[in-house]
Amino acid sequence: MSKKILNNIEIELPASKSISNRVLIVNAISNSFEPIENLSNSDDTKSIFNVLYSNTNTFDVGEGGAPMRFLTAYLSGIVGKWIIKGSERLNKRPIAPLVEALNSIGAQITYLEEEGYPPLQIMGSNIIEKEVKVPGNISSQFISALILIAPRLKDGLKIIIEGECVSKSYINMTLSLIKDFGISYTFVNNEISIKPGAYKQISYSIESDWTAASYIYSILEISDNRNIRIKLNGLKHISTQGDKHQVELWSKLGIKTAYTNKGVFISKEKDPVKSLKYNFSEMPDLVQTFVVACCQQGVQFEFSGLSTLVNKETNRIEALCNELKKLGFILETNSTDSISWKGEGELVDKEISIETYNDHRMAMSFAPLLQLSEKISITNPKVVSKSFPNFWEEVEKLNIVNKNRN
Repeated sequence: MSKKILNNIEIELPASKSISNRVLIVNAISNSFEPIENLSNSDDTKSIFNVLYSNTNTFDVGEGGAPMRFLTAYLSGIVGKWIIKGSERLNKRPIAPLVEALNSIGAQITYLEEEGYPPLQIMGSNIIEKEVKVPGNISSQFISALILIAPRLKDGLKIIIEGECVSKSYINMTLSLIKDFGISYTFVNNEISIKPGAYKQISYSIESDWTAASYIYSILEISDNRNIRIKLNGLKHISTQGDKHQVELWSKLGIKTAYTNKGVFISKEKDPVKSLKYNFSEMPDLVQTFVVACCQQGVQFEFSGLSTLVNKETNRIEALCNELKKLGFILETNSTDSISWKGEGELVDKEISIETYNDHRMAMSFAPLLQLSEKISITNPKVVSKSFPNFWEEVEKLNIVNKNRN
């Protein structure tokens, strides 16, 4: 029996770490001390902040994939000798496409251990070339890292994206941001041309995180409660965040979203569809949330566009299959690009501990199940600090969590 979640609760979502990370890099390039309002307090954003305002030349960004990529590009143009490394897992996530792209335009980056992976040594110097090629099928952050440093190059930069471009919504977010700071660009047929120029020194307010909102949507979806409204503060109807489009999927699962000038109200108003098919290439960070919610709600699904999930904090496809199998659900995968569930299995009634694999999104995507049984627990709950440090405190407002965190 699902717990009764409380009505008319207001949830304070974190600021978007994706936008926060990019704004910090822009401010550093422009030497701006203008205020950033509502800056994310996530681990990733703290890592970037600490590096930018450090007086050393050796940096450890922990689990931060975005900090590693954005700072590698940033430091490549700052005169000096820099060393950047991460956790054991981060040091196994490939960075060769970005390093090769940067070196091809004049950067001097070498690998300190395994070829193609952090840690890196960066000899900061002037980058002089004005055209670079980069594969589009691995990580949009490689491309965003190049976009952010492009305006400070003497001739700007033309970025030629080779092959399929994944997570294009994040590239568009970065382009929209540099436009906010006064930079002109074109993006046509997988070619991005960015003119040289100085970023404007302006104050900037960070909107709340649409990705974080997905976990609250999922809590409401999995609950038995109708006629319940939850307010999610700080979300914008018009947003550069690609994950804003999750609203359309939640609508198919029976949840209505009503916008206000200060956020959104969500309410569960009808039964979900029987099956769902969707390509998540533009919203890869939401895959875990929807997989867990659909399994529990009996919604058969086929989700594709998952190629980037293998090299996240963990192999997220493998982790989902492992942990949902513990709960009684049998998933199928076709290569590394898709995951599906044909209705096999149902939630089992036994003591189950969900392993998070040091992945914040594993912890938060499985958290909605805690309302169903006190026999379900989540290990390493503090891992949520990577993107949503106050997650458990906010979720407790809804009355679904008590002792279920190890």
